[in-house]
Amino acid sequence: MTEIIALPGYNSLKHSLRSPLMGYELRVERQAPLPYAELASTVSPVGFELRGTQQVGEVVARHREAAHTIGTWDGRLVGRPESDWQVAQLALLADALGARLVGEDGEVYAIRDGILETVNGGTVHEFGKLDEILDIGPAAWRH
Repeated sequence: MTEIIALPGYNSLKHSLRSPLMGYELRVERQAPLPYAELASTVSPVGFELRGTQQVGEVVARHREAAHTIGTWDGRLVGRPESDWQVAQLALLADALGARLVGEDGEVYAIRDGILETVNGGTVHEFGKLDEILDIGPAAWRH
């Protein structure tokens, strides 16, 4: 059984993910369930912070001096990104958890060779270089 730990959408440097389709959830999927203890032990070594309790919490990433919530925990992990930076952070977190970041339409968001991309069917879209997206930071998408 695959446990779904939800997480959401994003935009980027080469192609914008900010479209009428965005705003829906992306899920972190993996074969084994994600216990809170594993989440807690994974986030810190890869640069994230976990706040809250086993029942309700949030995953936080930092950019410069500011902390930004990238996901919430209530037995599953859910994110509602408002920037490419937040999507990139979610993809990094999914990788660290040994999971995949999957959209509602089955597209998979991944980091390959330093590029943030999405794969849907046989089509691959590159959204930009991970280091550039992370450097720009959490600037919100324009509507």
